[in-house]
Formats: sequence, C-alpha cells, structure tokens
Amino acid sequence: VQLQASGGGLVQPGGYLRLSCAASGRTLNNYDMAWFRQAPGKEREFVAHINWDSTYYSASVKGRFTISRDNANNTGYLQMNSLKPEDTAVYYCAAAGVTLASARARTSAGNYPYWGQGTLVTVSS
Repeated sequence: VQLQASGGGLVQPGGYLRLSCAASGRTLNNYDMAWFRQAPGKEREFVAHINWDSTYYSASVKGRFTISRDNANNTGYLQMNSLKPEDTAVYYCAAAGVTLASARARTSAGNYPYWGQGTLVTVSS
C-alpha cells in the first residue's frame, strides 16, 4: 500500500483544514487507518484512528477533528476545525492490514506498517 498525504498549509487560529490520504496499490476497505503528527523537537504522536465500525481520537483533538474514509475512492480524511497554534506539526497518515482492537494498539505508531510522506500544517496569525 502506498499512501500520499496532502492538504496541509498555513491557517489562522480558529480556522480549519481538511487533510487527505490517497491510497494506491491495495483497497483500504479492510485496513485500519490513522493520523499521527510530529511537531518540531517533539516525538510523533497519535491523532485519530478509524476502522470499519469506529473512530478513536486523542484527547487533545477530540471534538475538533473528525477522521473519515471514502472506500469507493480509496481515500482517508482528517477534518480539522478550531485549529490552535499547538496543532502545528507535520501530519502523517498510516494504515495497518490488521484490526487494532485496543486503544493502546490504535495509538502505537509501530503497529502501522504503511505511512504517507507527511503534510505540514502551520497554525499561526
């Protein structure tokens, strides 16, 4: 599976962006997908996860971000609303060919063998 993330950019605090993750090589229907982010000087952190029947979010983005997927177009999305300066980071999409059932499994980057190249989101006035 090859993943390509896009949609990043510069946005003012309180604004919104929608990130896309286009997949090729395999259909994503049976894959868990997730978004992670990495801010300058910090470790990569979990943002959101989606599988065939549920979504899961980090506490820092819950209520502001929405993860979704369009299986017909083999694309995942991350809608980000009410953006804050602390959301500034490179955002990565990831996929796993197995069901990650627990919260611990879903939030661990090591459980995702497929990664996109990252897209930069900068929240600043």
